[in-house]
Amino acid sequence: MQQITDIKNFADFHSVPIMKDEGIEFICDYISKHKVGRMLEIGTAIGFSSINFARTTPDVFVSTIEMDIERYKAAVHNIADNNLSDRITVYLGDAGAWTPPQGETYDLIFIDGPKAQYINHFERFAPFLASGGAIITDNLSFHGMVEDLSLTHNYSTIKMMRKIRRFINFLKQNKEFNTTFYDIGDKISVSVRRS
Repeated sequence: MQQITDIKNFADFHSVPIMKDEGIEFICDYISKHKVGRMLEIGTAIGFSSINFARTTPDVFVSTIEMDIERYKAAVHNIADNNLSDRITVYLGDAGAWTPPQGETYDLIFIDGPKAQYINHFERFAPFLASGGAIITDNLSFHGMVEDLSLTHNYSTIKMMRKIRRFINFLKQNKEFNTTFYDIGDKISVSVRRS
């Protein structure tokens, strides 16, 4: 699966959740503008987003975490196919229990793993954010369901939407970070630590 379009088609066919194009473009643009050197991604899936991020500039190094063994294997394979194994490190495990290597900090932390864990992941990884860095979160609209719960009648989905709503309120009330929300892709937030 060398070509990025092949990875995208595979994800569509096998219902693997990957980022929308607008969201990918937004983050790649952010990486370029802010000269991101080290990046942490929570939720690798099959490597689609991390490959795009690493292709933005030869100066960016991506660490990414995936807990599903099959997706982890696919990501490692896809990253190798794209000759990016030297700049993308994939960790297998639960982000809730994973700790970055000693002394490692990140210019950008991208949270795109389990939606119910967004607050936990934000609080867990914020201490590893480099000075002037940002935490970006995706899927804050979840196809419009966060704003309008009547779009689903599935109880577990409604529970998850309520957790995303709680996370949005957590960001709005967070005195340590200044957060800007963007109606791009499936809605994105950018949180920068207040000086």
